[in-house]
Amino acid sequence: MPRPIVATIHLESMQHNLARARQCTPHAKAWGVVKANGYGHGLERAMRGFAAADGLALIEFDNAVRLRELGWSKPIMLLEGFFDASDLHTMAQYDLNGAVHCEQQLAWLEAATLPRKLNLHLKMNTGMNRLGFKPEAFAAAHARLRALDCVGEITMMTHFANADELAHPGLPIREQIRRFELGAAGLPGARSLSNSAGVLQASELADVLANDWVRPGIMLYGGTPGGKSAADFGLLPTMTLASEIIGIQDIEAGDMVGYGSRFQADGPMRVGVVACGYADGYPRHAPLGTPVLVDGVRTRLVGRVSMDMLTVDLTPIPQARVGSAVTLWGKGMPIDEVAEAAGTIGYELMCALAPRVRVVEG
Repeated sequence: MPRPIVATIHLESMQHNLARARQCTPHAKAWGVVKANGYGHGLERAMRGFAAADGLALIEFDNAVRLRELGWSKPIMLLEGFFDASDLHTMAQYDLNGAVHCEQQLAWLEAATLPRKLNLHLKMNTGMNRLGFKPEAFAAAHARLRALDCVGEITMMTHFANADELAHPGLPIREQIRRFELGAAGLPGARSLSNSAGVLQASELADVLANDWVRPGIMLYGGTPGGKSAADFGLLPTMTLASEIIGIQDIEAGDMVGYGSRFQADGPMRVGVVACGYADGYPRHAPLGTPVLVDGVRTRLVGRVSMDMLTVDLTPIPQARVGSAVTLWGKGMPIDEVAEAAGTIGYELMCALAPRVRVVEG
């Protein structure tokens, strides 16, 4: 028998979440973001789950090529663009779109001779201050691209820093939109502004937000970028990490549990040992009280997460036994709730799923 931990990927939930993104932005085309191995779900599963997307977006060249080899014929976009002049020939060979966000990339394009035109996304830095041309430099970069024989369509793009908090005191989304409109004024081409947070706030921004393409990511996998819960946004979990109780200890008041003896019992209690640890992708830093489901009943993590095991309080589940079902996150246990308790985000938990965990579809 295999070790009982298993991650179940729910393809129907992936399809539902993509449809939800389309409901939010009915006039825009949608890139399904599948970077980081489909947020830990597997690239091939993400391709099938988002088969209805207008294109797939990621950052890894090898996975972009793999998508073509798997039969994806619609557009593919490299969100960070290309990293060397030689990458341009790979983009041309496999018909890959790419972001252009810096002077060096422009120079590589200006020196290139390619067998086909590349469709590109010119990125504007509207305050995120990671990648992109400042608004005042954007028109000049656009003109340089437009002058090149190797460039086809140019889509204008930016990335929102705080779309989950419309009135963010440091950088509200409307200010980023204002900067984008200023930098892109008079320039031809489609526009791609909204990440998951922007998509989910689209109705609140209908007066100022014009998307020809949107780039939903975490929402497609049933997580929320913030603001409200995934369920509140009408999203379904796409990954359920489940295991079983493999041992039970009856302890007394004063007894301690786990490495470092961090948890001390106040009175008699039963402690369940779960076949899941940080080597499976569960966060080692998850604190006392992190929620867990045992036989469908909510309980809490006790003691420090170890490499292969974690321990839970079975007091609320007197019927629990060796073999009882445990849900670490997913259906019945929102991944964002687990992540918040652990001081991280659902993205990290999904992406951290370890190779040793058996993955099935269901």
